[in-house]
Amino acid sequence: MPPSDLDPRRILPIADRLHADPGYAGRGVTIAFLDSGFYAHPDLTTPRNRVLAYHDLFAPEAGPSALEHGDASSWHGMMTSVVAAGNGALSDGRFRGLAWEANLVLVKVGFAHRIVHDDIRRGIEWVIAHREQYGIRVLNISCGGDYEESYLTGSLSRAADDATRHGIVVVAAAGNAGHDPGHRVLPPASAPSVIAVGGLDDGGAGEQTWNYHSSYGLTLDGLQKPEIIAPAIWLAAPILPGTPTAAQAQLLSLLDSALDEELPGLLVEHACVDPDLDAIAGREPYLVRQLAAAKLRDQKVISGHYKHVDGTSFAAPIVSSVVAQMLEANPRLSPQQCRRILMKTARGLPGIAAERQGFGVVQPRAAVAAARAA
Repeated sequence: MPPSDLDPRRILPIADRLHADPGYAGRGVTIAFLDSGFYAHPDLTTPRNRVLAYHDLFAPEAGPSALEHGDASSWHGMMTSVVAAGNGALSDGRFRGLAWEANLVLVKVGFAHRIVHDDIRRGIEWVIAHREQYGIRVLNISCGGDYEESYLTGSLSRAADDATRHGIVVVAAAGNAGHDPGHRVLPPASAPSVIAVGGLDDGGAGEQTWNYHSSYGLTLDGLQKPEIIAPAIWLAAPILPGTPTAAQAQLLSLLDSALDEELPGLLVEHACVDPDLDAIAGREPYLVRQLAAAKLRDQKVISGHYKHVDGTSFAAPIVSSVVAQMLEANPRLSPQQCRRILMKTARGLPGIAAERQGFGVVQPRAAVAAARAA
């Protein structure tokens, strides 16, 4: 069984877990992201702002300055984009994505509480229309439609396939419904040309592997999905700066590393950040440490700036970042070639049904080597 109480300090960067080639970082490649919202996180904007464009379907007049003001809708897209292309600025480079020098285009297609089927289609169409302007080669979609549809008639699936025909590698999360009776993969992941990404639980250290509850199976058109899997749990992702969650994470990290005699002063200095910690201010150090440790675990805090997350929403950006590495190695690759290379170089896992893992776990180093040789 996978670990249920992992020490966050054991979580390794994704490059270490997948043995990626450190010589490739998505240089010269632009990845577009569709999501509920975004934030100009330092991992994307320092020391160089790599966000080339931001488009809000619901407020087209909004410019990049809108990314400086985070809200509840900003969380998911901030995390998916940083998982793929963050440079680890707030972790001294430790938790950086595989495409940490890639450029980004961010497209808001929904809100924290809802992303509508047809709005994903509209976002894809915007990316297609602006692909040459921003040099978009990869499209990451960490959201899914509302219902199943055939790619022969469904507008969302047809838009996703159209993006592929226009030279864009489309990568989409398969979904997290593997434990449901239907465990269906919805569009756009169900479209033929889209690389649907399922999940893997590698324990945060890449040492052992377990199945993850990602969606799988035959689509309405009889296509087997997903094509490939990637780690989908124990993944380091940023905490939205300036939020109460960020203040709590920073306090918990300070307490975790402080000496016993420093604890009372830290609790006074950070009063009103966490009511539970306020309630035990002045108590014995071991009680403070017990509560802080429990909160670190329950809130999934890795450090003052990162927490661990799960879902195929975060497995898909890993594959997108591998594609960016491949295109850096060989910019002439077509979407079809990228797809074939990813599947050919993937590593099948024993003990996990083929229908759940497709061709297996993405292998960044092997995929880049095959891209160079193509």
